[in-house]
Order: sequence, then C-alpha cells, then structure tokens
Amino acid sequence: MAGVRAYDGRNPAERSLPMFVATLLCNPENPCLAPALVDSLRNAWGGGDAQWLAPDIAAEFSLERLPDNQWEVWADLQDLGVDLVVQPGEGRRKKMLLADMDSTMIQQECIDELAEEAGVGTRVKEITARAMNGELDFDGALRERVALLKGLPVEVIAQVLDRRITLMPGGSALLATMKADGAYAALVSGGFTTFTSRVAEQLGFDENRANTLLVADGLLTGEVGMPILGRAAKVEALEQITARLGLSEADVMAVGDGANDLGMLGRAGAGVALHAKPSVAAECDIRINHGDLTALLYIQGYAKTDFKG
Repeated sequence: MAGVRAYDGRNPAERSLPMFVATLLCNPENPCLAPALVDSLRNAWGGGDAQWLAPDIAAEFSLERLPDNQWEVWADLQDLGVDLVVQPGEGRRKKMLLADMDSTMIQQECIDELAEEAGVGTRVKEITARAMNGELDFDGALRERVALLKGLPVEVIAQVLDRRITLMPGGSALLATMKADGAYAALVSGGFTTFTSRVAEQLGFDENRANTLLVADGLLTGEVGMPILGRAAKVEALEQITARLGLSEADVMAVGDGANDLGMLGRAGAGVALHAKPSVAAECDIRINHGDLTALLYIQGYAKTDFKG
C-alpha cells in the first residue's frame, strides 16, 4: 500500500492483522531525534524495524496494536522536543489537503497585523487569542475586530502582505509533494480573501475560501462580508469539496490551530493540530508541536528524499 513504508518485507499473512504506525519527528531546524530513542520505544512497544524518513529528524515503525501508554510517552517526548503520532497504517497517504491559513500556512494572524497598522494591535490580538482558544464566539469576535479596522486605507493590506506576512516553514514542500502525488489542496480560512488569494498562489493551492473585508472610497468600512466563514463553513467546505471530487472524508488531511478548525479536524481522516492552542490540541489525536509543515508528509510515510519543490 502506498505510503506504508514500515510494512515492507513483512509476512503477507501478517498484513491482515490490525496494524498501526508510530512516527517520531522533531523540528528540522533542530534535528534531535536520536536513534537510541527510536530503538528504545520500538523495543518497548514490540514494533517492527525502524524506518528512517530523514536522518535525525523523522522515523517510523509498525505496530500490531495501539500501546496503552501512548499519551504518557507522548508527554515525555514533548520535553525532548519530539512529536509522536500513532495512527492506522491503512490509508495514511491522503488525497486532499484542507488547510487553515493564519498561524498554520503563514506564521502570523493577518487581522492582528492589520490591527498593528491601525494602531489597535494590542486590543485585537487579545480578542484573536481568546477566539482561537474557543473562549469567544468566532463570528462575534471577527465582527468586533474588523470594526476596529474602520478607516484603514485599503493599500495597507498590500503593505502588510509584503512586509509582515511570512510562510510557515515546510509549506512549499507539503503542497508540492502532495500535489505531485495527485492530491487536491484547498485553503479555507477565517481570515480574508485578500490574504488567502496571495498565499494560495504562492504555495499552489487549487482553491481558497475566506471572508471579505468591505471597502468604500478606498477605506475599510469596519464590516465583513456575509456570511462569515467560521467553524461551520470549514466543515461545509470539507463536505462540498470531497463530494465534488468524489472523495471520502477519510481521504482528507486537515490542518489548523484554532477552535474554529475543530469541526474540520474532527471530520477529516487525519486532523492535525499544528502548534495549536492547548484546548484545541486536547481534542485531536495528531498533535504537532515541534515539527514544521513537513511533519504532515512524514506522518503520511513520505521520506525526505520523496519531497518535491
């Protein structure tokens, strides 16, 4: 099966057993995954031979059952700067990527950066943090923040894109590799189309959906176009795009960091909480706190030598 590298060479009769794959990975900028650590965990869990996807960065091994102490081990590894993901081996390599934008495909929250230009950065950042942690209703929080941008010249958006917005490391490789393998990529954001259109073009997304900032006489009106794209709209995007492409939700890898992403993360075959708020990560089985976006390739069984772009 494509992507299940750890199963190569196993007895065919054993393939019918319920099988899982454990992947260990770290930040590529700080390659700290020691072979001794991988071997120790593999031996403790009775796993198959370790397969190195990238030296000192990512490795995996097969398991015949879920370990009882998975989350205790996960917590211990966090202290070492290592992420651990255990998932079914079957169907790991996905046919669609559904991604959030802010703090996921880019390193910033676009509305916070606009707020800095408008002189209301501290207030807006506070609201953003609470909304992403699930403490505030997303729609109401978005309206409140956009209202604080009223009167900002529309050309400031281009300035923020050029000067303040940076891509999350690993995004180009993630998109290029999955698309080279035939996957479809959709960017679905609670941010704004003026940002998603640029990011989607830079990274190669097939489509993008987001909210619209209303403009009059070259100035932001302080209002957002309706309907607001929030948590429910991200789930609708998952449903609509998979139906259009003839895919199942199990074929999808979704990635995000905020409370408004939880709906799509829970519905997708693989829902990845990337550098997520604690309340969000707690509801997801795939949590990447140290790796960058290439982690989404490693957990699908891609080796670094498979990466495109």
